[in-house]
Amino acid sequence: MSITPPFSRRRFLGSMLGLAGSAAAPFALNLAAMGQAAAQSADDYKALVCLFLAGGNDSFNTVLATDSASWTEYLRLRNTGGNDSIHLPGVGETGGVLPVVPATAQAGRSFALHPALGPMKDLFDGGRAAIVANVGTLIQPATLAQYKAGSVALPPKLFSHNDQQSTWQSGLPEGATVGWGGRLGDLLGGGNANATFTAISAASNALFLSGRQVRQFQVGQAGAVPIRNISGGGYLFGTTQGVTALRDIIGTAGSDMMEQEHVAVVQRAIASQSVLSSAMLPAGAGGVPNPPPYVNPNTGVAGVNPLAVQLQTVARIIAGRGPLGAKRQVFYVTLGSFDTHDRQKVLHGDLMARLAHALAYFDSTLASLQGADVRRQVTTFTASDFGRTFSSNGDGTDHGWGAHHFVVGGAVKGRDIYGAFPASGLGHELDVGSGALLPTTSVDQYGATLARWFGMADSQLADVFPNIGNFGRRDLGFMTTT
Repeated sequence: MSITPPFSRRRFLGSMLGLAGSAAAPFALNLAAMGQAAAQSADDYKALVCLFLAGGNDSFNTVLATDSASWTEYLRLRNTGGNDSIHLPGVGETGGVLPVVPATAQAGRSFALHPALGPMKDLFDGGRAAIVANVGTLIQPATLAQYKAGSVALPPKLFSHNDQQSTWQSGLPEGATVGWGGRLGDLLGGGNANATFTAISAASNALFLSGRQVRQFQVGQAGAVPIRNISGGGYLFGTTQGVTALRDIIGTAGSDMMEQEHVAVVQRAIASQSVLSSAMLPAGAGGVPNPPPYVNPNTGVAGVNPLAVQLQTVARIIAGRGPLGAKRQVFYVTLGSFDTHDRQKVLHGDLMARLAHALAYFDSTLASLQGADVRRQVTTFTASDFGRTFSSNGDGTDHGWGAHHFVVGGAVKGRDIYGAFPASGLGHELDVGSGALLPTTSVDQYGATLARWFGMADSQLADVFPNIGNFGRRDLGFMTTT
């Protein structure tokens, strides 16, 4: 009896390349990517930026229904201390909710944004931001009766942070290895001169950016992370001999397969760092302007907004798209601490202010990037583990399901809400418990709409979003088609 070894040589090398990041990844063009590349014109460039709100954003406290019945229900369920809501400034307090009027009216409804989302309201009113209502992980459409009866296929491990983050980013629970951002890079990155810079994370390692061929390239605030102490004239342990020894160690291999592959990975990483550092526009004067100070709405203290800095890094890379030969790029940034089981009012208010500050800065930066307005070529969208419960646990909210999301960019059909905004309160037709929403729009539909704008053909959608065939609409209409 023969036993098949668990790892072939090819799988072993593939694993090593995955550990090394995209700097080590060769890019094999498939037929679909080649067709897309041929169709791209010389000045054709598009970027998608996934802004992941890690921890599960409370969208009931982000976009609010303010018609009389909805607002009454909000106050009834979310006020836990007299007139002082745990979530929003109550009646008579400074800075109430910010009304927004969608271009498409929803009968009998009115809406507003969290008081800290002033810059977001400006983007919405200016037509460069839209709201997509009640988006969540689904395998197929489901009713509340089907959910309760277990008669419809549902995503596994609902309400679990790790599993739902993975399902949002890949369509599968924890353990998945390919995300839909990476698959977009696989299929549409064929026109890029250097595949290394197709999928780029300005935050942590992200499943979203992992493709079958494309592997994500992670950058820091200053750009690609260099291997230290290998530059000419440098010192290691106080001597130039240390530098020489280090270069020999990482640049010399014998006959061992692992040594050879490690040296190849390191050399490609060094080369990629050099290419990206040369192409990126510098930060600050003469380059991409630094973000203005962020002011915490709770304390009034000014400081640096890390999300805005991530988006500055993205803008610096987009500015280098010419030298990099990039036509299609997918980026990932993140803002964390959204698991607000307690201290909701203070914590969520600060997070909303950071979100709005960063998006407004990114919009203004792209409006004049190297003297050109590239906002129509860059689309930013929010994602999160899940929404939260409408009911309060006393000082916060618990894990939910469906949630409302923002899409921002010059190609967005803004100043509108897409999808039917759910009823407020408990016990309605979408309440799966404590006001957690049964989604009416799937992540597949949300992603497919973005993918079609990005250049993906309808025939390719199922390869990226395997459940898209279960839903009637593949395009939700919030992006322009040209």
